[in-house]
Amino acid sequence: MPTLLQDIRYAVRMLIKNAGFTMVAVLTLALGIGANTALFSVVNGVLLNPLPFPASDRLVALYTNRVRLERASISYPNFLDWRRENHSFVSMAAFRPDDFNLTGASEAEHIRGEMVSADFFTTLGVNPEVGRWFSSDEDRIGGAPVVVISAGLWKRKFGSAVDILGKRIALNGTGYTIIGVVPEGFHLRMQNFPENNEVYIPIGQWTDVIFHDRSAGLGTKALGRLKPGVTLAQAKADMKSVANRLAEAYPVADKDSGVTVMSLKESMVGEAEPFLLLLLAAVGFVLLIACVNVANLSLARSTSRSREFAIRTAMGASTQRVLRQLLTESTLLAAGGGALGVLLATWGTQGVLGLVSETLPRAEEVRMDGRVLLFTVAISLASGILFGLAPALKLLRPDLRATLQEGGRGSSGRRHRAQGIFVATEMGMAVVLLIGAGLMLRTLLSLWEVSPGFDPHHVLTFYVGLPPSTEGETPASIRASLLQLHDRLASIPGVQSVSLLRGSLPMWDDGEDPFWIEGRPKPLSNNDKYWAIWSEVEPDYLKVMGIQLIRGRFFTPDDSENAPRVAVIDQDFAEKFFPGQDSIGKVFVDDFVGPTKIVGVVRHVKQWGLDDKLAIHAEFYLPFRQIPDKYMSRVTRSTTVVLRSSGEPLALADTIRHEIQQMNPEQVMFTPQTMDDIVYTHSVVGQRFSMILLVAFAGMALLLASVGIYGVVSYIVGRRTHEIGVRMALGAQQTDVMRWVLSEGLRMALIGVGVGLMGAVVLTRLMARLLYGVSATDPLTFAAVAVLLMTVAMAACYIPASRAMRVDPMVALRHE
Repeated sequence: MPTLLQDIRYAVRMLIKNAGFTMVAVLTLALGIGANTALFSVVNGVLLNPLPFPASDRLVALYTNRVRLERASISYPNFLDWRRENHSFVSMAAFRPDDFNLTGASEAEHIRGEMVSADFFTTLGVNPEVGRWFSSDEDRIGGAPVVVISAGLWKRKFGSAVDILGKRIALNGTGYTIIGVVPEGFHLRMQNFPENNEVYIPIGQWTDVIFHDRSAGLGTKALGRLKPGVTLAQAKADMKSVANRLAEAYPVADKDSGVTVMSLKESMVGEAEPFLLLLLAAVGFVLLIACVNVANLSLARSTSRSREFAIRTAMGASTQRVLRQLLTESTLLAAGGGALGVLLATWGTQGVLGLVSETLPRAEEVRMDGRVLLFTVAISLASGILFGLAPALKLLRPDLRATLQEGGRGSSGRRHRAQGIFVATEMGMAVVLLIGAGLMLRTLLSLWEVSPGFDPHHVLTFYVGLPPSTEGETPASIRASLLQLHDRLASIPGVQSVSLLRGSLPMWDDGEDPFWIEGRPKPLSNNDKYWAIWSEVEPDYLKVMGIQLIRGRFFTPDDSENAPRVAVIDQDFAEKFFPGQDSIGKVFVDDFVGPTKIVGVVRHVKQWGLDDKLAIHAEFYLPFRQIPDKYMSRVTRSTTVVLRSSGEPLALADTIRHEIQQMNPEQVMFTPQTMDDIVYTHSVVGQRFSMILLVAFAGMALLLASVGIYGVVSYIVGRRTHEIGVRMALGAQQTDVMRWVLSEGLRMALIGVGVGLMGAVVLTRLMARLLYGVSATDPLTFAAVAVLLMTVAMAACYIPASRAMRVDPMVALRHE
C-alpha cells in the first residue's frame, strides 16, 4: 500500500508537470467515454433493464397470426375463447385504443383512452393510486358505466382532489363514475397502447356490432401473465392448440389463423434493438480511437522519458515497479476522463432523447443508474489499461546502454513503428464509421427523393370529434352534420379543397379488409381471401392529396348512400388482382360493405412510409357518403380531415379550431399536423436518428484521427530534426523535405484506409436492413470516404511538413 500511494503521488506530480499532455488526454478520453456512457444509458434503459412490473419476465403480448401479418388484431370473441381455453396463463387481458370527447363544465376537449379488460392492470401487477380497478360484472354489456383516470387527468382536471372517487365525467356524451386513478409512475407504450392515455373504460361494455364479429379485430391486442414455471415455448404450444380448436369450430373466420406469443418486453422494444446495438458498436469505435490517440501521446511521452526510466532501472528499480508507475498514470488519466465523461454523458443522453423521445420505447426509463455508472468505471479502467499498455510494453524491452548514451539526436524510423500502427488503426476505424454515416445519409437522401404517390406540400390533417349527442342520432342526421362540417371548412379563406376521411391516412393511420373477386370461387375462410388497405373519402380527396387519376373516374356528389356502391382502386390493386385485364367495371366483395363496382384507378400511394416495406400494398377507396348506416355512429367520435391550403397549413389551425367550436362548443379539433411532417419526419424517424448519431460519431472519429496523425507526424519531425538538418546540409531541397514528411504520414493513412475499407465491406452488411436505395457496399460511398480521409490526412501532415521545410541546417546539426 505505501508503494501504491507513492506511485499515485508521483503520477499526480508528473501529470501536473505535463499539464498540456494531461489536458489533451483527459479531454480525448472524456469524449469517447462520455459518448459511450450516453448511448449505453439508452441501451440500458430500453433493452437491458426489466420492465417496471412485478415478475415482468412472465408478461407476454398476444396477437393474431395471419398469413400476411404476425401481429394482427384479435377479434374479441376469439380473445374470450383464448382466455377461457388456455392452460398457461394466470390471467389474460385485452385492450384497444379509442377517442373520447370530454365535456362538462369547462371547454370540451379530446382525450386519448383505452378500452381494457377488467384484469388488465392486475395482469401487469399495477395497484391503483386510489380506488380500485374494474370488476368482471362491469366488464360486460350492460355493466355500470365506470372509468379509471390517469394521475395526470386527476391533477389537471380535479386538482388531485382526495374525494375524486364517485365523481362523474362525461365521455362521448355518456356519464361515467370515477372508481380509480392509475399511479403516476405507470408507463406502457406498445402497439395500440399510446403512452398519453388519460381514461380507461371496460372493453366488454362496447356494443359495436362489428366488435363482436369473429372476423374483425378493430385494433384489439392482448397481454397475459404466465403461470409460475410455464415457459414461453410451452405457452406458444398451448395457444397453438387453442387456435387449432377455434379453426375447426369457426373455419370461415379462423382457418389458418394462429396466435403470436412473445415476451411483452420484446413486443415493446424489439424494433429498436437492432439500431441501438448498431449505434452502441459504432460509439465503441469512437472510444477505441480515443484510446489509440492517447496511447500515441503516451508512447511519445514515454520516449522522451526513456532516460528517466533507464536511470531508475540502472539504480535498481525493477521493471515491474516502473511498469506499475506507467499504468498508475494511465489509470489516473482514464479516471479523470471518466469523471468528465459522465458530465458530458448527462448532456448527451438528454440530446439523444430529445431526438426520439416520442418514438423510442421506454424513453422515460432512461437514466444514469448504478449499472450505467459501473459501465463507465469499467470502460474507464479498460481504457487506462489499453492506452497504458503501449509505453509499458516498450519498457519491457529496454536498451539501457543505447538509451543512456543517446543524446537528443533523432531516433531511427524503427522507433516510430508503434505510432504508425496506432495511426493506421484509428484511420481504419474512422473509415468504418464514416462509411456507416455516409450510407445512412445516402439512405435518408434516397428516401427524401422518393415520391410518396401524392403531394404532401400545403396539406394539413387533423381529427374532429362531433358533439357527443350526435352519436345517438340517425345515420341521415350524422351525414348532414358531416356535410355541414365539410362546407364550413371549405369556406375558410386560404382553404383550397377539403375531404373528410375514414380509414387509412397515408403513413399515419391504416385499415385493412379481406375481400374476394366476384366471378371467382369464393374463399372458404378470411385467410384465403385477398387483403387490401381501405379508405373512405370525399370527391375532392384526389385534389387535396394531389393523387393522379390513371383511368376511369373518381367519386362525385352523386355517389351517395342511395346510389350503387362504387370503388376506386390503386395501380397495385389493379396489377395484382386483374393482371392483363381492364379492372374498370369489375366487382369485388368486402364482407363489411358488400359488392362494390370498380369505376376508376389511381396512382399507388405509399401507405407504410417512404420505404413501403410491409406486405399489404393494394388499396381501394370508397365514397365517404356510402359508409353503411351501421357504422355511422363510430364516425362521430373521430373523423379525419385533410385539406389543401394556399399558404402555410399550420397557420390555419387556430382559425379552423375556432370555426369548428363556433358550430358547436362540444365539437373538438385535435392533432393538427402537416403531411410534410408525417412524410419527411415521422416516416423516416428511425433512419434519421441513426444518421444523426452516426454522423456525430463519425465526426468525432474524423477529428480524433486527424489530430492523431498530426500529432504523430509532428512528433516524428521533432525527433528527427537532426536527420532533416543532415539531409538539407547534403543538398536536399525544401520540396524534398516536404515530400518526405508527407510520405511518412500518408503511408500510415493509406494503410489505415485500406484496412478500414476491407473491414467496412464486412461490417456494413450488419446495417443492411436500415438502408434504402443504396447497397451496404456502395462503391461511391466507399470511394468518397477514402478520398475524404486521405485529404484530411494530407492537411494534418502539411502543418508539420511545412515546419520541417523551414529547419535551419546549422541549427539542426547542433540540435541535441
